[in-house]
Amino acid sequence: MLSDLFARNRAWSESRKAEEPGYFARLATRQSPEFFWVGCSDSRVPANVVAGLDPGEVFVHRNVANVVHSSDMNLLSALEFAVESLGIREVIVCGHYGCGGVRAATEEMLGSLTDHWLEPIRRLARAYAIDLAQLPDTEARRDRLAELNVIEGVRRIAETPILQRAWGADLPVKVHGLIYGLKDGRLTDLDCTITRASVCDRKDA
Repeated sequence: MLSDLFARNRAWSESRKAEEPGYFARLATRQSPEFFWVGCSDSRVPANVVAGLDPGEVFVHRNVANVVHSSDMNLLSALEFAVESLGIREVIVCGHYGCGGVRAATEEMLGSLTDHWLEPIRRLARAYAIDLAQLPDTEARRDRLAELNVIEGVRRIAETPILQRAWGADLPVKVHGLIYGLKDGRLTDLDCTITRASVCDRKDA
């Protein structure tokens, strides 16, 4: 298995150099991504591939079910580095339909670390239980819960001191929520983007 991995890597490397001789030299000098992507660890949803981006164009954090925990130092460190060091102004939380983490959050708890990790999704399921019950089947309810998890993640990122500090410094950072369809390979905007202006509007309301 490992030898096959190395063989694929060599083939990919040679192919990239043939297409663009200076490709790796350019990547090695610096990274200047335009996007910070918070996504699911699911192997079927690699950020740069589904977004049609090359390596170096997106800075990525992934975890099970793309959950945004306000105490996740890994995610927060990556977010801070993205905004303050890399100068990224487009933050994306991306979930996907058919998410195994969302499915696990709707099933019986087994007392594992995964259950603790997925607690925010279980909380969303309880909060939106009436709305979810109106949907026709289990798959539809889980897919809607995946959307709600993204929307909640956008809100949580917007509330971090990192984003509040950036907006206080008049940096034009935007936080977007997207969902990816495994069945069609398409990204969909969930229309939950938060900007400094929208935060100010909400506070003034």
